[in-house]
Amino acid sequence: MKKVRYGIIGVGNQGSYYASLIKDGKIPNAVLGGICDTNPQKITALINRLKLKDVPFFSDCRQLMDSKYVDAIIITTPHYLHPIMAQECFMKNIHVITDKPAGVFTRQVWRMNQESKKSKGLFGMMFNQRTNCVYRKMREIIANGGIGKLQRVTWIITDWFRTQMYYDSGSWRATWRGEGGGVLINQCPHQIDLISWVVGEMPKTVNAFCKYGHWHNIEVEDEVTAYFTYKNGATGVFITTTGEAPGTNRFEVSGTLGKLICENNKLYYYKNNKDSTQFLLHAKTSFDKPTVKVTEVKTDGKNLQHIGILRNFTNAILRKEKLFVKGTDGINGVELMNAIELSGWQNGKTVKIPVNEKVYFNELLKHVKNSKCRRGHDNIVEKALNFGTGQHNVKNGK
Repeated sequence: MKKVRYGIIGVGNQGSYYASLIKDGKIPNAVLGGICDTNPQKITALINRLKLKDVPFFSDCRQLMDSKYVDAIIITTPHYLHPIMAQECFMKNIHVITDKPAGVFTRQVWRMNQESKKSKGLFGMMFNQRTNCVYRKMREIIANGGIGKLQRVTWIITDWFRTQMYYDSGSWRATWRGEGGGVLINQCPHQIDLISWVVGEMPKTVNAFCKYGHWHNIEVEDEVTAYFTYKNGATGVFITTTGEAPGTNRFEVSGTLGKLICENNKLYYYKNNKDSTQFLLHAKTSFDKPTVKVTEVKTDGKNLQHIGILRNFTNAILRKEKLFVKGTDGINGVELMNAIELSGWQNGKTVKIPVNEKVYFNELLKHVKNSKCRRGHDNIVEKALNFGTGQHNVKNGK
C-alpha cells in the first residue's frame, strides 16, 4: 500500500473539514476513497464545493465498508453511533479513526475496544488537543517528576459560551436521546481526556454537582462542578459551563516540588527549591516558605491539531511511524464523563472509577425515555441503546 484510501462517514461540518484536508493534499500519502451520509443534500453540497466528481458516495455506511474503495474510515457521526460503526469496520479489518467522544456510555466503548483487538485494522481517536505543544510539555514535566508528588489538579474552563440559538439549531442537540449529555459530552471531551493524559492517571472517585438547563432552555447539563480524589490522596476540581461570559480557561497542576499553570496558550512553571512536605516539617520559623523560581516554559511550538493526528494515523497504517493516539484510550474520557454525570444525577454522591456500567446505563435509559428529542428515521439512539443491553447484533446489522 503506497497511499491510504480514506472513507468518511458523516459529512457535516467536521466530516467535510476532514474531506477538504485530504482533497487539498494536507495529509501526505492519503487520498479520498469515498464519502457517506444519510442526507443527500450534504453529499451534493460537499461534492460541488470540493469538486469530488470522481469520488464514490454512499447513503449506507455498510456499502462504503464493502465497496473495496477504502482502507480506512473516519467516523464523524452522532456520538451514540461511534462504537457501533467502528465495530463493523473492525469486523471487516478496516482501519478506523473516530471523532470524540469514543461513545456515550462505557459499556459500548469497552465492547468496541475488545473488538478492535481482534481486528487487523488500526484504531485511532481524534484527540487533536494532544498535539498542542503546551499540553505535551505539561505531560512531559509531570512524567519526569518535575512537580514531585501530585497534590492538586484544577481546570476551570468556562469559556464555552453558547446561545439558545445554538441549541435550537438541531433537534438532537442538548438532549439525552440525541446527544447523550450536554457540556461534558459536547464541548469538553478533549479536556476530560487531557486531564488524565497530562497528569498521567485517572481519579479514583468523583463527586459532582450538575445544573440541567440552568442557563438555557435545554434538558441536559450546562454547568458542572466536579471534585476528584486520586490514589495518593491528591484532589482535583473541574468546572465548566456554556452560560458564562467572558469565561476562563486555566489548567493548574500542583505538586510538592511546584506547579504548572496553563493559561492563554502559555505555560508557567513554578519550581520549589525543596520538597514542600519536607520543608514544612523541618522549617525553623512559622511562616517560612520554599524558594520558588518562576519561568515561562519553552516548547517546540508545534500544534498541528487534526492535521497532525491524520498525518500520524496515515503513517502508522503505512508503518512509517508509531501511532500517537490509540483508539482504546477513549474509554478514559467516557469513564470520567459517566462518573461526573452519574454523581450529578445522584445529587453529588461519591462515584468510584471505574463506573458501574450497569448502574450508569440504567440511569441513562431513564433520561432517554423522558427526552424531548424527536426520533429520527434512522433510529440512531435505539440501535445504540439496544447494543448496550446486548440486543444489538453488529455483524448482522440488527
